[in-house]
Amino acid sequence: MNAEKVAAHIINWLKDYVDTSGLKGFTVGVSGGIDSAVTSTLCARTGYPVIVLNMPIHQASDQVCRAGEHIARLSKTYDNVTGHDVNLTPVFEQVKTTLPSDIQDGLTMANTRARLRMLTLYSFASHHRMLVAGTGNKVEDFGVGFYTKYGDGGVDISPIADLMKTEVYALGRYLGVSQDILSARPTDGLWEDNRTDESQIGASYEELEWAMAYEAGDKSRDITDRQKKILEVYRKFNRTNRHKMEPIPVCVIPEELKL
Repeated sequence: MNAEKVAAHIINWLKDYVDTSGLKGFTVGVSGGIDSAVTSTLCARTGYPVIVLNMPIHQASDQVCRAGEHIARLSKTYDNVTGHDVNLTPVFEQVKTTLPSDIQDGLTMANTRARLRMLTLYSFASHHRMLVAGTGNKVEDFGVGFYTKYGDGGVDISPIADLMKTEVYALGRYLGVSQDILSARPTDGLWEDNRTDESQIGASYEELEWAMAYEAGDKSRDITDRQKKILEVYRKFNRTNRHKMEPIPVCVIPEELKL
């Protein structure tokens, strides 16, 4: 991948899109991970106003620190970038006192965190007349559906969704993303035990990229036992999360029933 040309292409695409939209710029949630660091840097390089938000909810200190340092670095480098820290922990705790306790299982409340962040992003974006830029990569968005519906999946545009995770890292190195972020183990940051993406999925991003390529290519070649396991993991997530990756089903009413 030619990182320089890919970065230029995405930046030009962002410029064209915001010009056509009639809006003023971009709002991006920053987590301390590589995807949000790359997305926010690309948005900053457009020259349009960019708001970057750090939105911790009982967040691990290293994640909060990396996000804060990235925002500070962006704000110092690009005068079109404004950073904000929005502590959503009190809001999340209030939601917990409002919802019935018997529906507050781990996954439900993890997804609730992501949806609170989406509400916050759109509050800033709406007020400032901006687009919410998504931070999902191709593996997450179109391979395993590893995101929250109407949470981090609730965005206006997806600048890096055609890039594999390894390609996002390559772009991050080109853009000068900090080594702390480049070396951090990927996590969605939605669990208090600080679990990683790999521990939740059961395969690394490199392995999932292999599975996506295998599914799209020649399936007749021999594969190892580990690769067979990776395919099982990939196919299960792809099947289970298909509802996230396809348009909302619409019940089409036959015209004769409307007469």
